[in-house]
Amino acid sequence: MKKLEIKWQRLVSEGKTCPRCQTTGEELTKTVSNLKESLKALGIEVSLVKEELSVDDFKEAPLQSNMILFNNQTLEELIGANVGESECCDVCGSSDCRTTEVGGEIYEVVPGELILKAGLLAAAKLMDSDKQKACCGNESQAESNSSCC
Repeated sequence: MKKLEIKWQRLVSEGKTCPRCQTTGEELTKTVSNLKESLKALGIEVSLVKEELSVDDFKEAPLQSNMILFNNQTLEELIGANVGESECCDVCGSSDCRTTEVGGEIYEVVPGELILKAGLLAAAKLMDSDKQKACCGNESQAESNSSCC
């Protein structure tokens, strides 16, 4: 079975996170549940890993908070979005938090629709890599000959 790991990182300070991360987490939980059901029929196992960033980690790299990765590729890379930043709340202190910009629209909370789109694109990549391996004979040939299929 193919694996799609979705990893979400967010600041957690004294057991709390900011409202935008909290809401993104709720969107993520609902969407991942739907992805698990939908992709199971394609032989793709979806897992969700929630990673807590410490205050020190956040201060060092605030844009790592509220980041969603699909098999180590960011949501923004998958859907052609940009990473931005904006002022958040007292949990985040003076640091600006991550935003996602798609088509001129700026999202502080990552909506389920964007998570779903990124998940489906990541799943399609898994399916394409299997297609190339079958066509080219093995993974190393597939990587060196992207035009074989």
